Amino acid sequence: MLEKFIRDHIRQLISGSRNPPIAFLTPSGDRGLFGPDSMVWKVHADFISMIIGGLSSLTLQALHPQALAGVWDHSSFRQDLRGRLERTAFFIAATTYGSVLMANSAIERVNKIHQHITGIDEFGKPYHATDPHLLAWVHLTETASFLNAYQNYRTPKLNAAEQDQYFKEMKILGERLGAVNLPSTAKESKEAIQSYLPELYYGQRAQSVVKLLDQFPTHPATKPFMKLISKAGFLNLPDWTYPILNEPTPSLAQRWAVTRSVKLLAIPVREALKDGVAAHAYRRVYGSHKRKA
Repeated sequence: MLEKFIRDHIRQLISGSRNPPIAFLTPSGDRGLFGPDSMVWKVHADFISMIIGGLSSLTLQALHPQALAGVWDHSSFRQDLRGRLERTAFFIAATTYGSVLMANSAIERVNKIHQHITGIDEFGKPYHATDPHLLAWVHLTETASFLNAYQNYRTPKLNAAEQDQYFKEMKILGERLGAVNLPSTAKESKEAIQSYLPELYYGQRAQSVVKLLDQFPTHPATKPFMKLISKAGFLNLPDWTYPILNEPTPSLAQRWAVTRSVKLLAIPVREALKDGVAAHAYRRVYGSHKRKA
């Protein structure tokens, strides 16, 4: 009963549906863009670390005025943050675990949307969502946030070579979305992210986004869960972020308390979601035998 309760509410939280992801079962044998032996499949299989990484990446992305302006002007996220999370979660699932057709369709849909996203940011500077510089910021902060959360909440951690492989694989997706010359290693990715620091700004728009993420709208039954996940997302930020946010760097005690709580919570959540998107994708590739992600 507990597993079903958790499964139903979390699936509804991220997809608006309690139904299993049967769309990922076909066509038989289709390995998708990356395949089951990729680091992308491994990292993205863990719901807990992915949602933590997703929230921290949204905070980082909000710090770039032009990246934020595109969402601010052309998205309903302030009225429907949950809907934004649903769309992002589906895109990640489709491009990671979907068939080649599903993944390509998701990429094409996003690229078409980006063609029409243009305007002026809060400093009066023009922006376009197809700008490779902005696309690289979004891609880099997202991949780094996902991997950092995985390293914090999964064991065993990925070694250096596996981390580099993850960035190299994700580079394929980022460049198909319009970014160019993305880094292929963890070290290069960290350096590329830090090169954006002079462009970041924590103004009223960014502050409203951070506040919205901290008060994530959700069903009363999942409110304690999301409050803890939101705290974990905040702690998942790189240390250079906190002075920009006018917040003290979290202490080791704060990190320990939240990490311990998340790891305990993750046990029943992972058990409840063990037959989720990743499991369905493995079943598509290998047949009735379900290989563990």
